[in-house]
Amino acid sequence: MSLSISETELQEIYTFAIELSRKAGRAIVEGSSRRFASSAGFDQKKNTADLVTETDQAVEALVKREISTKFPDHDFIGEESWAAGEENVIGEKVTWIVDPIDGTTNFVHGFPFTCISIGIVVDRKPTIGVVYAPFMDTLYHGCLGKGSFLSSPHHPTPQRLPLASPQPLGSLNQALVAFEWGSDRRSEILSKKLSSFSKITGDPEGGVVGGKFAQGVRSIGSAALNFCSVASGSLDLYWEIGCWAWDVCAGVVIAQEAGAAVVGSQKHATDVIAKGDDFNVVTEQVLTGRKYVVVRAIDGNDEGKNREAQKHILTEFYGCVDEWEP
Repeated sequence: MSLSISETELQEIYTFAIELSRKAGRAIVEGSSRRFASSAGFDQKKNTADLVTETDQAVEALVKREISTKFPDHDFIGEESWAAGEENVIGEKVTWIVDPIDGTTNFVHGFPFTCISIGIVVDRKPTIGVVYAPFMDTLYHGCLGKGSFLSSPHHPTPQRLPLASPQPLGSLNQALVAFEWGSDRRSEILSKKLSSFSKITGDPEGGVVGGKFAQGVRSIGSAALNFCSVASGSLDLYWEIGCWAWDVCAGVVIAQEAGAAVVGSQKHATDVIAKGDDFNVVTEQVLTGRKYVVVRAIDGNDEGKNREAQKHILTEFYGCVDEWEP
């Protein structure tokens, strides 16, 4: 690993990001308490089906203030800052990419799969990822070349991810798959989602043409926690179109450091695989491309066999998918 900052600087940023996630987590919990004490704590997000709370802005302001105080030369990209019209271009500086509350709808409804997602890009590559789910006191974190880890009430000592030795995964009919309905439910988009969902889950012997009969489906409601669940090995594959870089940046690092593969659009993955290149390289194009598939580690002992097994699952999966432009 060759980065433009020193190992000491990298570790300082990593440690600070973990501490900051817990501080932001406390603010999220406090915001939830206020939310349920008063029905006036939220509004609808303009032009989306998602719900936004005042806690979103408050948590992002806290995070942004803490970062600018500690690292005044770093850049910041946040969901709420972007919504307010600020720049969101990844440049040459160390860049923090933050979703203050990933799983906003979960937050509004009191569903505990809500987190702060802190991704840090160095030299234009995702390098540090921290995801903290405060209602479950569950912390995922990873750093390029150092592995990724989980801490929770069940695992008070950080556990390296994946949590267990990766099991074989020969086809999608053995897989537990995650996908989300998303906020774009227009007829033309929904028809493509339903077509894809049908092929992923449908029984070919029951008349579903191209059906892969995936063993199970989950919708957690948080892109970051979906990435982390693949990293831990509890999900086999996660697919979504429409996320933004702040939803996934932290999860990219955590997943890749756990041996998972992260790829972008079907065209991008197909082109890279056809060239024989490593399909698990998250370029800026992939990070900001708003199309993501994550496949867990399948062979923990042989990196070549792991990539071949992931390639097989990806090829099978993309055969089910009818993509759209978010």
